[in-house]
Amino acid sequence: MKTFMANENTIKREWFVVDAAGKRLGRLATEVATVLRGKHKPTYTPHVDCGDYVIVINAEQIELTGNKWDDKKYYTHSNYPGGLKEKTAKVLMQEKPTRMVELAIKGMLPKGKLGNQMYKKLFVYAGENHKHQAQQPVVMELKG
Repeated sequence: MKTFMANENTIKREWFVVDAAGKRLGRLATEVATVLRGKHKPTYTPHVDCGDYVIVINAEQIELTGNKWDDKKYYTHSNYPGGLKEKTAKVLMQEKPTRMVELAIKGMLPKGKLGNQMYKKLFVYAGENHKHQAQQPVVMELKG
């Protein structure tokens, strides 16, 4: 019996909607990253992007535990001397409510071309409305 290897012709992609309201950031990110990679499918192949599309709504209502709103820092650098900038989670949420969810999920995907390809299947929205009704996404219930 031969080992099955997925390729672009055998992959069937689906669309899922995840409601982030009241969910913990890390727990949400791990489950979404698993679906983007395709590890929830029996036909998972590590070197092929066999994951599904994921739409995350209500990203502005995500929860953090403890003092993370004030203690957790996000860094950016302009590649110039002295160009390091630092923001707390609270400030980042006020400026770009979807960015925290995107960064958490992207950090759990593989690095390189394959991870970039998987990341393009993620769509994060601050509110309840999204523009992907035509794809008929299925509501995905998170564990825990």
